[in-house]
Amino acid sequence: MQRVEQLEVWREAHTLVLETYELVSGLPDSERFGLISQMRRAAVSIPANIAEGFKRRGVAEKIRFYNISEASLEELRYYFLLCRDLGYEIQYDELSAKAERLARMLQGAINAIRADSPRGGHTSKPSLRLPSPIYHLPPTIYRSSTQLS
Repeated sequence: MQRVEQLEVWREAHTLVLETYELVSGLPDSERFGLISQMRRAAVSIPANIAEGFKRRGVAEKIRFYNISEASLEELRYYFLLCRDLGYEIQYDELSAKAERLARMLQGAINAIRADSPRGGHTSKPSLRLPSPIYHLPPTIYRSSTQLS
């Protein structure tokens, strides 16, 4: 695959952005700099981070950007809930189901990246456990000042 548009998860995320833009166009003008702005930002962040992760070469970097997409999706899901609870006319059940489907797709993409990785997506180096520095001090340090005379 050479283009992000070929990824089904990206296409679903892009569709959710378009639906979010349509949804917020029906919200009151008083929400223009609040909820509308936040919802657009969160929605756009989902496919944008998928796109950025798609072009990253390292497994950890790819997963990091897909995780950012997951977080933005969760934020957007909250805004859907908030709109419903504020009494705005939205298709909450439908949007929530689409968001849930996209969340499963993102997790599937992350799992696939890990499965294709020789180390399972774990790129952290083994930690070197160094002993406490006090154990490497010369023995004279351990003696009390009265013993040194």
